[in-house]
Amino acid sequence: MIETSFSKFINTLSQNFIPVVNAQFSKEHYAPIDLSLDNPSLKVIDVSSSAAFEIFINEYLKTHRASVAFGGYNEKRGIYNRSEHFNQQDPETERNIHLGLDVWCDAGTDVLAPLEGKVHSFKNNQNFGDYGPTIILEHTIQTITFYTLYGHLSEKSIEELTIGQSFKQGEVIGQLGSAEVNGDYAPHLHFQIIKDIQDKKGDYPGVSNKIDLDFYLENCPDPNLLLKI
Repeated sequence: MIETSFSKFINTLSQNFIPVVNAQFSKEHYAPIDLSLDNPSLKVIDVSSSAAFEIFINEYLKTHRASVAFGGYNEKRGIYNRSEHFNQQDPETERNIHLGLDVWCDAGTDVLAPLEGKVHSFKNNQNFGDYGPTIILEHTIQTITFYTLYGHLSEKSIEELTIGQSFKQGEVIGQLGSAEVNGDYAPHLHFQIIKDIQDKKGDYPGVSNKIDLDFYLENCPDPNLLLKI
């Protein structure tokens, strides 16, 4: 992990676990999951099928007696190969290194603001394998402004949203979407911290290629520095 002054700042914003989904889930309800190319258990399932992947996630949760699976920051994955939105058939430019933290649990689960903030932008990113409905919050703490992104939400989550709308820490900002609306994935939240939003609105790269990785790891530090799961 690249340690920068910004990542150190993010780490100082919390001392203990902060929920980003359903406040009834404590830290003990979470189990880490490996979805990298190195995980042999992924080789026996059809990762191109959101239905098959959802079964895999549910079985994993059952086996680990957990309600939520989490992980994926700076993880090189094969699950993006199915989508032309990421796959460019070139190992240097192919986008397959994950820049956020994924939180896997049931569709309809409440998504919470981990920090006080306001709506910067929102959008339904409808490319196959994309975020689907997405919200970006803007935060200003100790004169530092940064952003958090919430991808793979339900369509209802953005229907009545307004730019500049404020949310308190712990307040519900939306719900997780099903595969039919979330970019065709098993239900989960993609949570990402962004230092420089680069004029993006309702969207920001959540997966990097090798060439740009150092920039994105510096601009998007490990979200678990904040959440402390």
